Amino acid sequence: MGDQDFRPISLLPKYAKLLRIVFALASVPFSLCSDFDYDYVTCGSAVKLLSTRHNVRLHSHDIKYGSGSGQQSVTAVGDAMDQNSYWQVRGGDNEPCMRGTPVKCDSTIQLMHVSTRKNLHSHHFQSPLSNNQEVSCFGEDGVGDAGDNWVVVCNTKVWKRNEAIRFKHAVTGKFLTVTGDVYGRPIHGQKEVCAHATASNNNNWKTMEGIYVKPNEAS
Repeated sequence: MGDQDFRPISLLPKYAKLLRIVFALASVPFSLCSDFDYDYVTCGSAVKLLSTRHNVRLHSHDIKYGSGSGQQSVTAVGDAMDQNSYWQVRGGDNEPCMRGTPVKCDSTIQLMHVSTRKNLHSHHFQSPLSNNQEVSCFGEDGVGDAGDNWVVVCNTKVWKRNEAIRFKHAVTGKFLTVTGDVYGRPIHGQKEVCAHATASNNNNWKTMEGIYVKPNEAS
């Protein structure tokens, strides 16, 4: 992919991004991963998601695709410290998700990119490198459309932090995937994220760093 495929803009200051995450969750009890004493993911948590096959984290930034939808691009990066890799777990359309409630397997959720407040999204556009289904960020202030809904595919009753899971796009039925294809400038070294019809090791994800909302008493 050439330089013309993306339109870079100025980025927020490093610490402003982290403060946004903290303030967004300040109204509820939370636990950093270091003092975490429960083994499942709860609604409202802001987490980083690791592709276990490629050892990269799901990422976005205010840089748009130069082809396809032209929406905000989604990639995967190896830098564990990058503040643009936090995603907040929220309820899907018509499926409320109270903060502190463990996320059940087969439930529908949305993943909001914390820095830009757009939702992880997919639709019938081709991805730039592999020509699979494009994955983008879409919406404003966490409000988008049905293309933002993802089903949590796991083998237990709830989404566990230490287990690999999959995200299946609710509209098209395709899995959130890292292809291994790598972008050139201006996002050199970042890997393509797309949606793929086949379940494989390329679409296994595990939660890593994050601000985890503690379970509420009703849980």
